[in-house]
Amino acid sequence: MSLSDRGCRFLYQIRIILNKGPLHPIFATAILATVSKSPSGPNPRPRRVGLFVTCLVDLFRPSVGFAAVKLLEDAGCTVEVPPLQVCCGQPAYNSGDRATTRAIAVQVIAAFEGYDAVVAPSGSCGGMLSHHYPGLFEDDPAMKARAESLAGRSYELMAFLVDVLGVETVAARYDGTVTYHDSCSGLRELGVKDQPRRLLGTVQGLAVREMKTPEVCCGFGGTFCVKYPEISNAMVGEKSADIAASGAGTLLAGDLGCLMNMAGKLQREGSPVRVRHVAEVLAGMGDLPAIGEPERGEPG
Repeated sequence: MSLSDRGCRFLYQIRIILNKGPLHPIFATAILATVSKSPSGPNPRPRRVGLFVTCLVDLFRPSVGFAAVKLLEDAGCTVEVPPLQVCCGQPAYNSGDRATTRAIAVQVIAAFEGYDAVVAPSGSCGGMLSHHYPGLFEDDPAMKARAESLAGRSYELMAFLVDVLGVETVAARYDGTVTYHDSCSGLRELGVKDQPRRLLGTVQGLAVREMKTPEVCCGFGGTFCVKYPEISNAMVGEKSADIAASGAGTLLAGDLGCLMNMAGKLQREGSPVRVRHVAEVLAGMGDLPAIGEPERGEPG
C-alpha cells in the first residue's frame, strides 16, 4: 500500500482518532520525557509553548514533532506537549459535522489554555485553530471568547519561528538540492511562503531549486483525496512532474498530509526523490530515513 493510500485510508478511520483521548504513546510518551524545562536560547523571557502535534505526525512521523521541539527550544522556548490534545477536528469540519467539530474544539481549547503560544508543524491544523474555531461558537459567547483566545495564540511552526521569535539562522547541514512545496492552508490561510525558504537558505550544504509552480495544490486536501480520488491522483501527477523538472533530490514541505500524498505518487513512479518535512532538515535531522523509507534495521 502506498503512502498516499495509507494517508487516505487513515482519514476513513478519523473518528477513531477524534475520540481517542490522549495522544498515541508512540510520540507523546517519548516527547514528554525529553522536552526540556530549561531552554538555553536568547529570549529574555522564555515563551511557554504548547506543541500541537497533529494526528499524522503522532501516528506516522513522530520525528517531525521532535524536530519542532528542537527548533523551538533552540529559539529559547519552553516546550510542553499537552497529553490530552486530540485531532484539530478538520476532517469533521470539512465534512459538515459541526457538532463533532465543536466537541473536539472544546477539548483542544481546554488542553491549550495557559500557554503563551500554541504551535503546530502544519499549516492545515494551525489554520483550523486560528481561523475556524471561533466561528463554531457564535451561540456561546463564553466559549467563543476562549476560542478567540486560542486563535490569537496559535501559529504554524515556520511562521512562529521567523515572524514571532525573529529566528534568522539555524545550525544545520544538509548536503543536496531541495525543492519546496507550498501547502495550500499554510500559504493561503496563514501566509507561509518566505519563512521556510529564509531558514533553508542558512542550512549549510543545501541548495534550493524551485518548482515552476510550487503553490499549486498537490491533490491531498484531507478528505478531498477520499471523496475525489481520481481528481486527486491527476493533481498529484502534475505535481510530481513539476518536482522532477526542478532537478532537486529532496522534496520538502510543511504539512505531512501533502508530503505523504506526494511521496506515495513519487514511489509509484519509481522516482529517486526523497521526501522530508522541512522541520526535520532545519533541525539537523536530515539523516533519518525519508518519508516512506523503512526504518533502519527493518526490511525494505
